[in-house]
Amino acid sequence: MSKRQEIREQRRRSRMRNRIIIIALIVVGVLLVVYAVINSTLRPPVNQGTSTVVVTPITPRALNVPMSGTSMGDPNAPVKMDVWEDFQCSGCMYYTKNIEPQIIQSYVETGKVYYTFHFIPFIDGTSGESHQAANAAMCANEQGRFWDYHDMLFANWQGENVGAYIDVRLVAFANQLGLDMTKFEKCFKANTYADQINQDAQAGQAKGVPPTPGIFVNGQMVTSPRGATLIPSFDEISTVIEAALKGH
Repeated sequence: MSKRQEIREQRRRSRMRNRIIIIALIVVGVLLVVYAVINSTLRPPVNQGTSTVVVTPITPRALNVPMSGTSMGDPNAPVKMDVWEDFQCSGCMYYTKNIEPQIIQSYVETGKVYYTFHFIPFIDGTSGESHQAANAAMCANEQGRFWDYHDMLFANWQGENVGAYIDVRLVAFANQLGLDMTKFEKCFKANTYADQINQDAQAGQAKGVPPTPGIFVNGQMVTSPRGATLIPSFDEISTVIEAALKGH
């Protein structure tokens, strides 16, 4: 092979390598675009600060007890139980999911206890989420759905001051429950129940709440013998309720 032919062959091979490199880069680019599209499709929607909100649905309670506002049970029941909670409180979330259902089944549905929820939104910091969640629950109460909204809040609990109860999510919860959204949003935006919520909180503070949940049976605070800061168990609360029932 002559020198000239050798140079031409080298140039041909160089052009071939360049074409292969360009094609490879194009293929990699296409694959990256395809991956990005698939990943964005499979990833759950962003749930804070956007119009798309991920909501964990609930099954509405099927209780055979009268409900009035934030209370349930027979108003003439021999024992009155009052519970102060903050919707952002992790202890309140635990109590609501694990202990409250046992109390309702054993004592409220049997007509022995009249049960009332009270607000004490103290975790807010600068977020205002606890107050807004309480206000939203009261706006749901205007449509007879306090307890469903209460359950919706705890079902969608994510932590303290992390955006779980920003306005767009609170509105989405109401929509998920099928509330009249015109009425709900008017009530919610006006912060209609701010005074009532603050009065509830002041009453709880006067009784020594927090810690939360603040649990009272006939005006007596129920604390755990295991430690004052621990959430009383169902058995510990039941012992106080039974003692109160024997006193009647």
